[in-house]
Amino acid sequence: MFTLSSCAAGCGRSAISGSNICFVHQANQEQEISRIAAFISENRRITDLCVSGMYFINLDFSCRHYTGCNFREAKFFGCKFSGSALWMNYFDFAEFSGCSFINCDLQFVSFAGSRLIDCSFEGSEIVHVNFLGAYIENTSFSNSNLYNSRYINSDLKNINFENCNLKQVNYTQSRQTDVILKFSNTAEAIFETEEL
Repeated sequence: MFTLSSCAAGCGRSAISGSNICFVHQANQEQEISRIAAFISENRRITDLCVSGMYFINLDFSCRHYTGCNFREAKFFGCKFSGSALWMNYFDFAEFSGCSFINCDLQFVSFAGSRLIDCSFEGSEIVHVNFLGAYIENTSFSNSNLYNSRYINSDLKNINFENCNLKQVNYTQSRQTDVILKFSNTAEAIFETEEL
């Protein structure tokens, strides 16, 4: 798991990898984005990376193995993670727009409180993934295994879960508009729990 190092400026945010201060306090943010992008480009295995609060535009994060990384509050616009393995990573309160997670292996990942718009997770293993309180719009999870993932208290608008394994997927208190579940095993999903 990633090491929690607080920003030396005393703001309480996490220091980004390779620095003792957070992204907000970086004197040259563009240089830091380029440094992190180059690091990811040069390495196939990424472990304990902290890019909390950073933003990335049209970058290729695909075909990598990410373990125990902190992407909390990061912003991704038009980025590709396709073909990557993401295990035990944190994307809490992150934002994604037009991003691809096609054919990914996501296990024990948290997208709690995140915003995902115009994204694709098609053909992916999405096992034990947390979308608690997430806002997800115009996104497809079709042909994916979502075993034991959680969309509790999430907003789902124009979402495609066609031909998915929904065994033990928890949608309790989620708000759904134009959600397609065709050919998926909905009988094994949890839409509401019984009151005790």
